[in-house]
Amino acid sequence: MTFKRLSQPIDQIAIALITFLALIIGLLLWGGTTCDDNCIFHPGAKVSDFSWQNKTIGGEDRAFILTFNRPIDRTSVEQNLAITPPLPGKISWSGLRMAYTLETPPPYGETYHLALAGARDRYANQTEQGSLIQPFTAEFRSRDRALAYIGTQGDEKGRLILFNWTAQQKSILTPENLTVFDFEPYPQREGFLFSAADVNQGETGIQGLQLYTVSTSWDLQKANQNNPKVELVLDNQEYQNNKFDLSQDGKTIVVQRLNRKNPHNYGLWKITDNKLAKLITDAQTGVFLITPDSQAVAVAKGEGIALLPLETNAEPIDFLPKFGQVLDFTADGTGAAMIDYHTDNPQLSSTQSLIYVNNLGIQKQLFNTEGSIQNCQFEPTATHLYCWLTELVKGDLYIEQPYLAKINLKTLQTETLVKLAKYQDSTISVAPDGLGILFERSGSAYSYGSPNKKPSIKKSSSIWLAIPNSSQTNATAMIVEQLPFVGFRPQWLP
Repeated sequence: MTFKRLSQPIDQIAIALITFLALIIGLLLWGGTTCDDNCIFHPGAKVSDFSWQNKTIGGEDRAFILTFNRPIDRTSVEQNLAITPPLPGKISWSGLRMAYTLETPPPYGETYHLALAGARDRYANQTEQGSLIQPFTAEFRSRDRALAYIGTQGDEKGRLILFNWTAQQKSILTPENLTVFDFEPYPQREGFLFSAADVNQGETGIQGLQLYTVSTSWDLQKANQNNPKVELVLDNQEYQNNKFDLSQDGKTIVVQRLNRKNPHNYGLWKITDNKLAKLITDAQTGVFLITPDSQAVAVAKGEGIALLPLETNAEPIDFLPKFGQVLDFTADGTGAAMIDYHTDNPQLSSTQSLIYVNNLGIQKQLFNTEGSIQNCQFEPTATHLYCWLTELVKGDLYIEQPYLAKINLKTLQTETLVKLAKYQDSTISVAPDGLGILFERSGSAYSYGSPNKKPSIKKSSSIWLAIPNSSQTNATAMIVEQLPFVGFRPQWLP
């Protein structure tokens, strides 16, 4: 009777299912004790998520997360985690999540390999050595190293040029009927914001600037710029457009505009999501800079710096007296470099002071000069400040000699890195990974002939790179080289 019952189809299916499940359980038990590699039946501890896996990271990416599926021996993880090329950092834990925070921005143009093998799991009150976790490998990469500039020769003359340093590829982004005066890259490299005038405007070109965007398909896999798309953002019909700034989140443009019918109407306007421009303030303002949080603009106003929210008819939310200009903010917005022109002190009125101000209200004078402070930019870790300065040469004639300086914000030590023989204006751009500083060696960018001719650009404009020496034994040594580009206003891409 029993034999007949077991011979029924349903009994045969049940027996087969029990046998199959028993085999699976046996394989899992065997795999947990003998399978140390990445095998299909591995039931042990493993990395369940890596936040940078197959991603492209930039200078703003400073930490990744490793998540495990069960409690882990943290020491064994820290001892066996390997990143190639090396990325020095610090480890912290929260439950099953390990955070790795980089000490410095990741060098650009690199492919990184992360490996974890030899780590073990661990349970509470466990005294014996845990089992080996499943080995883990992953790959991620940093953005291509790239720069942009305004060309000065041949087909590049007056046009925005993009050079992918990693791929050694150059692209002309703007059409030949526009002369570019200034530009800023968008934070995720999706394109550029630039001001330009028609090539036929001649001497009136500076008064006829319009704002444009050029969107690009350039990325790590596609470096070709065959058909960059140019779109008008702000025309010049009723207002003359002057200086502009782009917020760090890429969502807001602030532009200084002069009413053509009423010259006293010279204020700041904002454009959000490429919509119609809205007035922030109609009060006459000086040099301005959007704060790193993209919520306010610091503007020279009267005898100080006013912080205006990016709202219509904004009233200052803060005011810093005596300062005449904001040069740069640290990436996290906790510090700023400002100029004090000493307008309140007749004895110092012929000098300028560079001041570091932080969010706690602490002010430190970095140095005082009888020359001029043209522009400054913080190094990515905000430990140093690079500045283009001039010093007054002693003699019967008033002569300013320009130089590039590096200022240690902790020791306040100033080092002269590059010194030029003749006065010139220049801009500097510090690489997002701290590799080096771009600067130009040229006079004024544009000179104008007849009103019907394109503004001519001095052919002597050249672009240079200064690379700090990382050697601790020769910290002031620099590698300075002229790059194979003829242009001005060079900028690293973020």
